[in-house]
Amino acid sequence: MKKRIWIFVALVWFLSSCTSVKRTLRNEYTVVSYNVENLFDTVDDPKIPDEEFLPESEKKWTGERYQKKLSDISKVLSEVNPNELPEIIGLVEIENQSVLEDLIQTGKLKDQGYAIVHEESPDYRGIDVAMIYRRDAFTEIRHEVLPVTFPDDPGFKTRDILYVTGQIRHKTVHVFVNHWPSRIGGDAKTEPKRVLAASVLKAKVDQILALDPKARIIIMGDMNDEPANKSLNETLGAESPDSGAKLVNLMMPDDTAGLGTYFYSGNWNMLDNLVVSGRLITCKRFHVVDQKGFIFRNDWMIFTNKNADKTPNRSYVGNKYVGGVSDHFPVYFKMKVR
Repeated sequence: MKKRIWIFVALVWFLSSCTSVKRTLRNEYTVVSYNVENLFDTVDDPKIPDEEFLPESEKKWTGERYQKKLSDISKVLSEVNPNELPEIIGLVEIENQSVLEDLIQTGKLKDQGYAIVHEESPDYRGIDVAMIYRRDAFTEIRHEVLPVTFPDDPGFKTRDILYVTGQIRHKTVHVFVNHWPSRIGGDAKTEPKRVLAASVLKAKVDQILALDPKARIIIMGDMNDEPANKSLNETLGAESPDSGAKLVNLMMPDDTAGLGTYFYSGNWNMLDNLVVSGRLITCKRFHVVDQKGFIFRNDWMIFTNKNADKTPNRSYVGNKYVGGVSDHFPVYFKMKVR
């Protein structure tokens, strides 16, 4: 009898081990970056100016509307790759840790082993960046924030850059999630702030590449600039995927084709960028599929305006609730890993 019990225990252990190996040793990974447009909870936080997103505000940001937004974001993320939920997701415009905990327990993201990487930023609006990842695909080693400060305007507060070091299939990967200063006030006037944010990122990337020229680096987020703008193309040095540069912008091909993730004044803007180190283009055993990134959009995420432009369906227009998910489309790429 004891022998049978031990055989049963050994069999269970063997099967569970096989299942674990099967889940861990996947050969395709999906990386997503998504500006989710003001994902605030409905609770007043006296430390930040969140009064705009409360049930009693002009926007009437109720629990029902909050839950719908969580469900919509979860649906978007689960549709990016119909075969497998994304392994790494960078999120922009989230209020706090609480909304992230709610999100990973919503819809198809629930009980899928997502972990959260988040730190509070000093942003004047109270919004942060974050990363969520699947524990069975990515192992976090450490994370830190890179503060973005402005010597000529010390009172201006923006989002920190989140830097996460981890492993995929025992290979080290460096991930940066960004949300650079906006264009409010005019592109030219605000450009120096984005250039400075890019210089902070570039300094860290250069440090990594100096130690390991073959480092695997993933940079994502809403840069509020397009691939050809000074901050990305000159300061960061991100060029086209076929350039052979140390850093390449995977969204440059779509930007050149006139596509974008954000629609403003009748024009598409590629504000959401995916930049990787050249190693992820040239290495056959760990590389970006098709050497480019993609914009994700489904019909239910789209609003058709009076000019027949099909734009991201946002949550609010001013204080009017229209029930969309976000004013940005997400971007993503896939990696083959062997």
